[in-house]
Amino acid sequence: MAFLFQKFQEAVKTLAKSPTFARDPRQLQFETDMNRLFLYTSFNRLGRNASEADAEEIIDMASKASLSEQQKQVQENIHSQLKHFCISMNEILLPDTVNKHEPVSPQSDAATRRSGLSFAVGKSGSLTECPVVPETRPLKHIELSLRLKDIMGYTLDVKPSQIPHKEAGQGLFLNGEAGAGALIAIYPGVIYSPAYYRYIPGYPRLDVQNPYLITRYDGTVINAQPWGYGGDTREVWDGLTLPEMMPNIQGTEKGSDRFWKVLSKPIEGRQRGNRSEVLERRNPLALAHFANHPTKGMVPNVMICPYDFPLTEKDMRAYVPNISFGNTEEVNMRRFGSFWFKWGNSSSGSDVPVLKTLVLVATRVLNDEEVLLNYRLSNSKRRPAWYTPVDEEEDRRRWS
Repeated sequence: MAFLFQKFQEAVKTLAKSPTFARDPRQLQFETDMNRLFLYTSFNRLGRNASEADAEEIIDMASKASLSEQQKQVQENIHSQLKHFCISMNEILLPDTVNKHEPVSPQSDAATRRSGLSFAVGKSGSLTECPVVPETRPLKHIELSLRLKDIMGYTLDVKPSQIPHKEAGQGLFLNGEAGAGALIAIYPGVIYSPAYYRYIPGYPRLDVQNPYLITRYDGTVINAQPWGYGGDTREVWDGLTLPEMMPNIQGTEKGSDRFWKVLSKPIEGRQRGNRSEVLERRNPLALAHFANHPTKGMVPNVMICPYDFPLTEKDMRAYVPNISFGNTEEVNMRRFGSFWFKWGNSSSGSDVPVLKTLVLVATRVLNDEEVLLNYRLSNSKRRPAWYTPVDEEEDRRRWS
């Protein structure tokens, strides 16, 4: 298996230099990343009994498949892993003798309590519209995490980072062993499309107040600050209550791209409100926002992967730790430089509604170690003193 992975690693380096990729720097970096994700996640899906012929077939496909074909395969590979994770969580949490659709009675306080912020912003909907919460085994977060490790071979912990500088703060650690291409963590929180940037708390100076923001290539922003460390229940979650957290100082400007330059229009009208969903707050993998950037001499061991979760997968929904802000109907936006504008019809081009999420994928075998993610901060702006570029050219292309 190690020999096959070495072949994949060589293919990653070779294909990244392929002249078939787009000439636009930003698109080039996106296609390069997707090509890597195609190789890593396909390698993982081969399993331990893969043959050299299987590996060479995937490498050949990576050099010939179109971007859309590779994106589709990456989505399928990640979805397959997430489905396995959800099945494992159900095995641990759902009582054998209880109907999964039976509500807890009475519901937890977290399911019905409205925060002061929800009153202040005029949260839409009434308390009677709250979804019911299925009954689950009363396990604490740590108990669930250890049981998941027994099934999957790994789980995640948050503890002081081993990066040797004072601003490293809390770090994300893999407890156990995970193979290359494995889904390591999910980035939790509230999802904002470009149409709703001005509703992100703290707008317009977002990266000053919140180190837990991250962006996808398509401009979607995820705010993990309301999620915090998660919780000890399955509950109706609306993302309106901010938990107390030890700040991850190193996370400041984590892919934030200085949002106050993205939209200049001030907030208008009342807050449209987040959508409430029944989510498993004990989710052991919903901790991607604690991953730190490697210091000089260290190498990232995970990479970001965009994943569009199909909302038709009702049995998996509780384990996807995200909710969307605003209308469920997508607003079509187009980027011009640092600005986003409404453009054409509001259509995503898909009949299946999705949540535009992010996950972290292992780029090698991980074994009881800190999870390190290349933040790729823009080199056109002043970067924090702790930031050491992993690849200056990739940083430049990402934010061109």
